[in-house]
Amino acid sequence: MTLIEIKDLKKVYSEGKENEFHALNGLDLNVEKGEFLALMGVSGSGKSTLMNIIGCLDQPTSGVYKLEGQEIDTLKQKDLVKIRRNKIGFIFQNFNLLPRMQAVKNVELPLVYKGVPPKKRRQQAKDLLGEVGLANKVRHHSNMLSGGEMQRVAIARALINEPSVLLADEPTGNLDSKSGSQVMDLLEKLNKKGVTIILVTHDQKVAERAKRLIKIQDGRVEN
Repeated sequence: MTLIEIKDLKKVYSEGKENEFHALNGLDLNVEKGEFLALMGVSGSGKSTLMNIIGCLDQPTSGVYKLEGQEIDTLKQKDLVKIRRNKIGFIFQNFNLLPRMQAVKNVELPLVYKGVPPKKRRQQAKDLLGEVGLANKVRHHSNMLSGGEMQRVAIARALINEPSVLLADEPTGNLDSKSGSQVMDLLEKLNKKGVTIILVTHDQKVAERAKRLIKIQDGRVEN
């Protein structure tokens, strides 16, 4: 089943015609449900722009982007917010956790915005922390955790809404090699359970852990 369909996607950043930057140049990409896909490319290749569009953080200048058959490129901002909240999980290089908040509260935060009752969301967050190997760190504040543990909290938070796709932007970029390997082990485990993952990385060894590697160059998929 095709989860993501992207056709002839273009993104132009412009400060007048003489200062146009073509971040995406007619990019085509399909992602099947259950895939584990790695995106690689040099700085400025367009991979971050592509991830932002897939994650509904940005919109293309032209082209088609469909998620689960729904055309996303034509949606208004309020509808993009709903897609981000309900269908996309984000994992960032810098974790983006609230430092003085307990791990369990960081994880349950997306459910607060959805209006899920406290008892229910707390249990879901605890269950997910157990799934990522942090059952004994539920009440630890995130600034008391190691980098690898913080990224595991971030992964649990990304999963709390049962997203259609998990977007991981350099998830091992701020970790030592051992912690980075453990995070990749966890992502592989989640993928085996059916979670669709799209990963951006500069690290060839990390990319090789994915099931499919796509190289982006000059705003297009490199053939």
